[in-house]
Amino acid sequence: MARLSGKVVLITGTGGGQGREAALRFAREGAIVVGCDVDATGHQATRSLLQAEGLELHGQAPVDLGDPEQARDWVDTAVAAHGRIDILYNNASAARFGPVGEFSIEDWHYTIRNELDLIFFTTKYAWAHLTASKGVVINIASTAAWGGSRVAGISAHSAAKGAVVSFTRQLAIEGAPRGIRAVSISPGFIVTPGTAAFVDDPKIRAALLDGVPMDRPGLPAEVVALALFVASDEASFMTGSDLVVDGGLLAH
Repeated sequence: MARLSGKVVLITGTGGGQGREAALRFAREGAIVVGCDVDATGHQATRSLLQAEGLELHGQAPVDLGDPEQARDWVDTAVAAHGRIDILYNNASAARFGPVGEFSIEDWHYTIRNELDLIFFTTKYAWAHLTASKGVVINIASTAAWGGSRVAGISAHSAAKGAVVSFTRQLAIEGAPRGIRAVSISPGFIVTPGTAAFVDDPKIRAALLDGVPMDRPGLPAEVVALALFVASDEASFMTGSDLVVDGGLLAH
């Protein structure tokens, strides 16, 4: 039997990259997948990919999860349609980069809004439903939570992703008496539409892979495979952890 048969899974950022891969993989494992994205075209392209396999992507786009009312509506609409939430997979994010001394206040707030606030909003509004199902929260963090970068100014990104890791630990403590598990995943350099410019630039690619023993970027499928395990009953004793997928970067 499929590992997630009949489970209702809410996945953010299904318009491409890791979110698209997650929608495909979780649906193949029998889940009812409810997605969203700010990019309506990308979200529809993901829906078409699932339909080609006889699967379905529910949910709507565009949705701006940094707006608490839109986040609430997305969660409420999913529950109205499917009756429950078993897994909340907080994947969506957007960041801006620059040296801290030159970084604008607008860019700081943009990054915190789109990498941290949106995770709080979706989790807040899904919490009662996750309690009812004894569900799972998966938050995508980053190795930026654990170390800086000489390649790009990542102060806001690091702050937001560090907060995601800490927030997840608190969710695990608050969630345990309710039967909720919460785990964060910290990918390193992963090939996605958002990192395509870095992957295609030989100098930037080499700089980003400096210190990565496996000497290559990761793939969305390698992150999602771990998320799939975390979401399944096979990980039933796992909560509060941050799981790193980085080709050995933090071990170097």
